[in-house]
Amino acid sequence: MSTSPEPRWLDESQQRSWRALVMGMTLLMDRLDDDLRDACGISLAEYEILVRLSERPGATMRMAQLADALGHSRSRVTHTVERMEKAGYVQRAATPEDGRGIVATLTPQGLELLQQAAPVHVAGVRSCVVDAVEPADFAALGRVMNAVADKLVVGHPEMELR
Repeated sequence: MSTSPEPRWLDESQQRSWRALVMGMTLLMDRLDDDLRDACGISLAEYEILVRLSERPGATMRMAQLADALGHSRSRVTHTVERMEKAGYVQRAATPEDGRGIVATLTPQGLELLQQAAPVHVAGVRSCVVDAVEPADFAALGRVMNAVADKLVVGHPEMELR
């Protein structure tokens, strides 16, 4: 019988920081999601899809790339985009280059929704995070989360994190 090495337990300070991160992220994501649902009738995940599509040439992106860029499973993105397509915010079609993949394209109605939702989202991010901490702390948070993301996407170069 093999024995596993003893875990490297978190010390008290690390545990406090870890729990603060988990609680803060949970509350933040819930608040941002609630704000968008209340003001615009969309979820934070739907908002992120609109944003990612709007940033691409032709407001179009392969579904697989979209899932990777969001860090979500392909099935989750497919279900979300399917709902958004029914609402008229995106369209899906076979890729024009080879017809083997599916692309999602932002519709004019989706762009209009994004233009309505963006100020709501930015106001929430600003009030809950950016304006709540010192600029140096916010910059440090960005560096920390980039390091975490870089570590977690090892072996997944297709993911677009920045």
